[in-house]
Amino acid sequence: MHGYSQHSASAHGLTPWHGTTIIGVKRGDRTVIAGDGQVSMGNTVMKPNARKVRRLGEGGPEKGKVIAGFAGATADAFTLFERLERKLEQYRGQLMRAAVELAKDWRTDKYLRNLEALMIVADKDVLLVITGNGDVLEPEGGIAAIGSGGNYALSAAKALADYEDDPEKIARKAMKVAADICVFTNDNVTVETVTP
Repeated sequence: MHGYSQHSASAHGLTPWHGTTIIGVKRGDRTVIAGDGQVSMGNTVMKPNARKVRRLGEGGPEKGKVIAGFAGATADAFTLFERLERKLEQYRGQLMRAAVELAKDWRTDKYLRNLEALMIVADKDVLLVITGNGDVLEPEGGIAAIGSGGNYALSAAKALADYEDDPEKIARKAMKVAADICVFTNDNVTVETVTP
């Protein structure tokens, strides 16, 4: 389950690196997910301040202990967020179990199979990438990135990880690098953090 690959999203028929940048960084007992705010349609910026990173289950028993970010179609991502929240309720806040069950549904359900999004999710214990191909990946080194600027952010974060221990600083600096390079990523960054 360890490792991180772009292949799974491509194999599922998604356009995996389009329209946003999301990064997750886990260091010790802190995990951060950061995302930019740009929504693009073709070469046009439709909205500069979208929130693509959010807390899940704020009204439920988990009270925001899980954070998530998405790359892909917004309506599809919110459908997946809602499904993940239901799975978290069903499995009493066990993120790994909820993520595996969501990935199974995503891969096999006729409706969900057509959703075009990738997700990075985290709680106090794990950082995961969930794909529509049925993959639940725990990235090597505690760093994952998705979206059009994902490779830039991932590279920057991996380089920074040797010199910086604060996951928020790593995520913010990596997002800055991605925004400077990727035309589909801006510097209007949303950050959510989970700690024990």
